[in-house]
Amino acid sequence: MTKRFSLPRLVASAKFTTFAQTAFATAIAFGVAPWAIALNLSVNPSLGGDPFRNSEPHQIGDQTEAAFKAIFQQGNYPAADRYLEQAISKEPNEPLAYAMKASLAYGNKDWAKLDTYSQKTLETGQKLIPSDPLRGNLYTAVGHFLEGAVVITREGTVNGVAQALGRLRQVYEYLDKAEAISANDPELNLIKGYMDLLLAVNLPFASPDQAIGRLEQNAAPQYLVDRGIALAYRDLKRYPQALEYVNRAIKTTSDNPEIYYLKAQILKRLGQREKSQQIIQEAIANFDKALTKKSQLPGDLVKQIERERRSAVSLKNP
Repeated sequence: MTKRFSLPRLVASAKFTTFAQTAFATAIAFGVAPWAIALNLSVNPSLGGDPFRNSEPHQIGDQTEAAFKAIFQQGNYPAADRYLEQAISKEPNEPLAYAMKASLAYGNKDWAKLDTYSQKTLETGQKLIPSDPLRGNLYTAVGHFLEGAVVITREGTVNGVAQALGRLRQVYEYLDKAEAISANDPELNLIKGYMDLLLAVNLPFASPDQAIGRLEQNAAPQYLVDRGIALAYRDLKRYPQALEYVNRAIKTTSDNPEIYYLKAQILKRLGQREKSQQIIQEAIANFDKALTKKSQLPGDLVKQIERERRSAVSLKNP
């Protein structure tokens, strides 16, 4: 690879892409969440929802889980925001809720809220360490990651990069602490896998295969694993592999408009490389499919999809 590592790009990419959008900072890392799946809130309310683990769930909270699924499974930002307001009221000690609020604030360019919810993510992560050291250390790391994003947006890339690098060191310090507790935990591996992929596609000496392996072997939920790997292969210009994984994600999150946007991007780039009008037309069809649910997406994201669609149209029969 020839791309050079850029911390500002790393932080910016994590608007959930989030979580991206995960990284999620995952979630943040990649940009993410029609109507959320109805949850049976009466089942085991003392444990609350856990979208990451099928066994031995951690206490996360039903409203937080509903918001997570609205964002990442369904691609419905208004629904997610409603759930997050309830989560902050009813589950105020859950750092994932604040991390998702920070991610939404980044996507909306609301820097004041980004600052507020980044701090809350860090604070609640630190407070969680005594009772749940795995998730406490994990979200302390996420909090530092988000704080790095705040520094870059406030200070700019020239003045803020040194502070942001300091935050990045703290991110990996706390991720290492979480990994020492449970190296195979699916939530940890999802978030760290997304972060590692962001680094791997920007560092000429980093191997994305290790990050992809982390996601494939130990991360969950599967639809975000598939989406993350598709994003990585897209950025690595390995378009056939990217298509394989985005199609896997579509099978399990077929209501999410953003997954069709991702597929459209991959097809557009593949069509350009292969000089294939048929592939370009398929890309346009997927841009159109994403735009059928534009009412549930942020306005800036809709504009971006529309711009990329026009660019794809311009490639037809030039």
